[in-house]
Amino acid sequence: MSRSASVADFIVAQLAAMGIGHIFGVDGANIEDLYDAAYFRPDITAVLAKHEFSAATMADGYSRSGAGLGVVAATSGGGALNLVAGLGESLASRVPVLALVGQAPRSLDGRGSFQDTSGRNGSLDAQALFSAVSVFCERVTDPEQIVAALPRAIAAARSGGPAVLLLPKDVQRGFVTASPYRNGHDTSGGSGVISDPHPIVHALRNARGPVTIIAGEQVARDDARGDLENLRALLRARVVCVPDAKDVSGTSGLGASSALGVSGIMGHPSAAEAVSASAVCLVVGTRLSLTARAGLEAALGSTRTVSIGSAPPYIPCTHVQTADLQTSLRSICRELSGSVRPRGLRVPETVPRTELTPPPYSGPGVRYRDAMAVLDRALPAGTDIVVDAGNTGAAAIHYLPPRRDGRFLVALGMGGMGYSFGAGIGMAFGRGRRTVVIAGDGAFFMHGMEIHTAVQYQLPVLFVLLNNNAHAMCVTREQLFYDGFYSYNRFTPSQLGDGLATMFPGLSAIDVDDAGTFDAVLASALDREGPTVISVECSADEMPPFAPFLAAKSTKTTHPVRRNGKVPTHQEVKFDVSASPR
Repeated sequence: MSRSASVADFIVAQLAAMGIGHIFGVDGANIEDLYDAAYFRPDITAVLAKHEFSAATMADGYSRSGAGLGVVAATSGGGALNLVAGLGESLASRVPVLALVGQAPRSLDGRGSFQDTSGRNGSLDAQALFSAVSVFCERVTDPEQIVAALPRAIAAARSGGPAVLLLPKDVQRGFVTASPYRNGHDTSGGSGVISDPHPIVHALRNARGPVTIIAGEQVARDDARGDLENLRALLRARVVCVPDAKDVSGTSGLGASSALGVSGIMGHPSAAEAVSASAVCLVVGTRLSLTARAGLEAALGSTRTVSIGSAPPYIPCTHVQTADLQTSLRSICRELSGSVRPRGLRVPETVPRTELTPPPYSGPGVRYRDAMAVLDRALPAGTDIVVDAGNTGAAAIHYLPPRRDGRFLVALGMGGMGYSFGAGIGMAFGRGRRTVVIAGDGAFFMHGMEIHTAVQYQLPVLFVLLNNNAHAMCVTREQLFYDGFYSYNRFTPSQLGDGLATMFPGLSAIDVDDAGTFDAVLASALDREGPTVISVECSADEMPPFAPFLAAKSTKTTHPVRRNGKVPTHQEVKFDVSASPR
């Protein structure tokens, strides 16, 4: 039955009816009506973040966790602008997020009002700005428009990426006559495009030799892990995961012959060996960005490659379009089962999982690999892991396997430092289980105060801070490409654990500087119900497992560069590096 409701009430009721349990954001004058509406609904929680970037990454992490559509709310002006970097990550990684952005009242458009972003009379144009970092952006200028605009935005987000609704304050307070629930509009987004999978079926049915699958982030987005495993088993294939989809197949690093680890610049060289030896390489749910395909180009160029997903890879290959991997993978399995199953497939011989080999380092602090080994031994099945950018992220991606039945998130679309703090909190809200955030001190100094949000809501999040007192990836670049003559990127030393324990009474936070102590305090931290922090002293002078650096190091050793000489570009883009078997 239709009734009159404010636009803010209508939006919150629609989200609650969809099963969305959380809205992440920072309150303010031009979004406070939405928070007011959420307060009076017991089935939805408005979570107060400390910064809008982190609120956006909370929504991103919530969505990637599989909990549902991530929703972020922000006020006008600087609050709205703070969303841009977070939404840019969601756009680049095709993560469904809905952003509800407050605006000044319409009567003040173009009149010099505080935080006017109407685009009129020389003011900043929020619609133009957010259109560049979203798959959908609409400014709602009449209360009745929300009835159609909200379902459009949700459907667009579910296609893969952020959708933005710009909501002037007077529009939020305006009334709409409609059911507070679905009102006959389909907010699911439908099944989308599903193309004929027969080009892939034909390639797999006629394969003569091993098949290798490269699995990507859409497998997680479409909840198609089980369907991918069914296809893998049918093909007796091995699986390589792209860095931001480590958890979508197998448990790499635990000895399973079907799981070959990670591809790309932080990945395992055995992935290229497997692709080279394959009759067919099947790419599932990834565009294979440079981060994911580096080191594989030669192998992909010499192997028949076919792809299925919502967007074609950046490499030339036969591609089948689908917005629903579950349905499409099930269709392929049916087509390849029974009497028409492939006859020429061969179970590959075991290929040893290899690791990149950074130069040894014996300085103070804990080595990256040792820190990841401690975590690998201690973290139980079902633990969710969120990793930040930089040397810390490279080490975790390369050395730390995902937990069985746990998620492993890393944001490589934009690589924004500090992403993991908000994303880990969003995941903890969405999944309600132990979450481990692994970040460096550089990321902490950008957005680490979001730890306070974990304290406020007593979330089961363990923050592991690898403290090398630097932007260490930049230090490595200075050493490699500028002969280490200077450094802009080293910090005054800090004791992050002691500092946080002092700032937040009741928070368990500690500094450690050796692997044995880390091992001991980690066990205690995992027994606590609420948030905990362990800051692990590392060194900015240790080189991470990062293929471009290792290639540059090899080239530099062979061909020294004068301090004032020009560094050849190829030192930064060469990826063929030595590896060692585990």
